[in-house]
Amino acid sequence: MAAQTNLWSRFTLRLGGCLFLWWVLTGGNTLTSWIIGVPTIALALWVMQSVPQSENQQLSLPGLLRFIPYFLLQSVRGGIDVARRAYSPSLPLNPDVIDFPLSLPPGRPRIFFLNSVSLLPGTLSAELCDTILKVHVLDRDIDPGLNQLQTHVARLFKHPSGGNR
Repeated sequence: MAAQTNLWSRFTLRLGGCLFLWWVLTGGNTLTSWIIGVPTIALALWVMQSVPQSENQQLSLPGLLRFIPYFLLQSVRGGIDVARRAYSPSLPLNPDVIDFPLSLPPGRPRIFFLNSVSLLPGTLSAELCDTILKVHVLDRDIDPGLNQLQTHVARLFKHPSGGNR
């Protein structure tokens, strides 16, 4: 009975998160967006249910509360950096592909990290080779903040390491 309740509460939490995310992404004020949103959310819920979960990859509420302001700040910084470079073509670009060693375990923590790299100013996940992530950077002379991001993701997923090298 407890497993059934846990399953139902997990589904309800996921459904609420998907509905909220769709509402934020579409502005929430057009009914027609839900014509695409409802099937998309149903597909997302099915995928989330199909993907096996490991116990060591559960989210940490304190980690989440630390990650949200970090995410928002880095997103704004990334947007400002892109706008600055777009409107100031004289800004020097020194692009490169750097190798970043990962200490996060495979699965959700690592995937979350790979997808979050692009929120950092001037970075893009390019290729994953075992425990090395190739990251495209716009300026190789500027620290992209990958260690700090990995630490936040490690805390979010209750993983003991992450960026502490």
